[in-house]
Amino acid sequence: MCCPQLDAQASRGMTLEQIGEIRSVGQIVVAPDGERVAFTVNIPLDPYDLGGAGRRELHVARSAEDMEPFVYTITELASVSWRPPGNSLSFLANCEETEQRVLYEIPIDGGEPRLILSHDTDITAYSFSPDGRFVAFLATEAANEEDRKLTELGFNARVWEESASPQRVWIADTRGEIETRMLDTTGSASSLSWSPNGKHLAFMLAPSPLTDDDLMHRQLVVATADDGKITHRFNHVGKKGDAAWSPDGQRLAFIGGVDIHDPREGRLMIAELADGIHRDITLGYRGHVRDFAWQDAKHLFYVGHVGVHSELARIDHRGHDLEVIRDAGRPLLQSIDYAGGTLAMLADAPNHPAELYVMEDEQPVRWTDSNPWLADIRLARQEVITYTARDGLELEGILVHPLDAPGGPVPTIFAIHGGPEAHDSDGWLTSYAKPAQVAAARGYAMFFPNYRGSTGRGVAFSKLGQGDPAGAEFDDILDARDQLVEVGVAAEGRIGITGRSYGGYAAAWAATAQSEHFDASVVAVGAGENISKFGTSDITHELYLVHLREWPWENWQMYLESSPIYHAERSRTPTLILHGEQDARVHVSQGLILYRYLKLAGQAPVRLVTYPDEAHGTRDAAARRDYSMRLMRWMDHFLIKGAEEPPPYRLDHAPWVTVNDAK
Repeated sequence: MCCPQLDAQASRGMTLEQIGEIRSVGQIVVAPDGERVAFTVNIPLDPYDLGGAGRRELHVARSAEDMEPFVYTITELASVSWRPPGNSLSFLANCEETEQRVLYEIPIDGGEPRLILSHDTDITAYSFSPDGRFVAFLATEAANEEDRKLTELGFNARVWEESASPQRVWIADTRGEIETRMLDTTGSASSLSWSPNGKHLAFMLAPSPLTDDDLMHRQLVVATADDGKITHRFNHVGKKGDAAWSPDGQRLAFIGGVDIHDPREGRLMIAELADGIHRDITLGYRGHVRDFAWQDAKHLFYVGHVGVHSELARIDHRGHDLEVIRDAGRPLLQSIDYAGGTLAMLADAPNHPAELYVMEDEQPVRWTDSNPWLADIRLARQEVITYTARDGLELEGILVHPLDAPGGPVPTIFAIHGGPEAHDSDGWLTSYAKPAQVAAARGYAMFFPNYRGSTGRGVAFSKLGQGDPAGAEFDDILDARDQLVEVGVAAEGRIGITGRSYGGYAAAWAATAQSEHFDASVVAVGAGENISKFGTSDITHELYLVHLREWPWENWQMYLESSPIYHAERSRTPTLILHGEQDARVHVSQGLILYRYLKLAGQAPVRLVTYPDEAHGTRDAAARRDYSMRLMRWMDHFLIKGAEEPPPYRLDHAPWVTVNDAK
């Protein structure tokens, strides 16, 4: 619940402190008999008390009214599964004694967690045999004794990329009667699944453990469980999600891209063991498939995102008999699981984050309420907006209105999604990085544009920005800005922009090349200069194949002119740069490059803030609080107060430290 000092603010809308208290349902798993649904709840920690990245609770429910008295809480709980035959739940967690990730199980009828399996290195994924006796798992091989001794002596030189350890497939006997063995495969494995008949294992194999290979070049393979011999290798080219067996073990389904240049996996694919061929059963789909679940040996449910909405559909394995069960509307479906006649869904809405829903009488019924205090908070109105780009392309976005609309133009913040192979939907949009409801409570409008290159509108639309960095896709953002001014929503001279990753690149571009249109910018883990970004990122093949479509040496000028620092001298926009020092995707040097050029240009205030222990995403509660406080203070300072100099670099944490000291 909220701190007592914050309760009085409920009538004025949401606060930054309340964002840090929001819980959400994470994984949902239906029991084999369909009688129960297990789910996790993500619980943030108090940044002024414990700190850290939060913890997870494991729950079991029979209905919305029958939440079983089963709650298990652990910090690093992950990969929950029902262990056959379904009397216990298994999960991965860090072992206190060894600090390695190991496999536990806990009976649902009571009892303490029991260690099932540990390994010399972290277990990253697992799958039980149908009888529950054997478990296949993924882990790297342990370092040999010589290497361990040399490391202890200080011989810890790192050979970039070559020394990365591949993930191997192992099979262990939970009774300990048969020695654990490693399958003899070449490459790095992921997405492991045991077949229903117990004879095969399906998994993905990438050429190496490098992020680029796992993202762009992994292949679905099937191997015999007894000797690890690969019997099938499906030659799908492009991005792929996880694979799942049909109940009869005759085929596998996975979400994949249509080709190597498809920015995001979004088509439902069926891989047949009988002929070794995979087929797209959602050919020409107008959106992007997000998740699926087998209903029986021949039919699947899937969740698709179409524009800013979601749909639930049913289709057979040949791509026939398509039935849209639920089209658009709310809640916004994100993922599903099905077993024993029960279809469970993870879904959110404009008034709540992700919760557990279950289909009852052909309607999704909400089973959980992780944040009952939200009912007492006034939330701003959220609206789907359609607008037209300068070339006539129709685009969509989500507008969160000010909580108390003054009847005229208001300061407006543009929140730009990353990717760009992603999109914002008409669901819960408030987070530490895009505090929409907090901004609304302070009198802002916040707009989430789905510019060209976004997902949710089919493959062709998602490819529209390729080979044109900072071109038409960012003009789409500018066109939205101008039209919101024209219709009297956004106040000219008080327009801010923020985003993370590719959204951070957009915010940097808005602060330089488009500086005359934006009055404050907050750039998070975004690129400042594309040539060096390409050379320091862990996804260079992905950048080439689905974004830039030319290598730097094929078009140096494009890389140069699409870099925000190329336009640094034009910048008149106060710019705050936030970056994790451990970021392998967009190296922290990108934040430093952008900062240094804007600082030397000297045309507007600029500040660089880095987080030593964070990577491409911000996990720690204290870092998230710092991020959101700096973001909103920067916008308030320049868009509301109209200041010319930056605010103090220190933040005022004293009220919240005092509150916790008094507890």
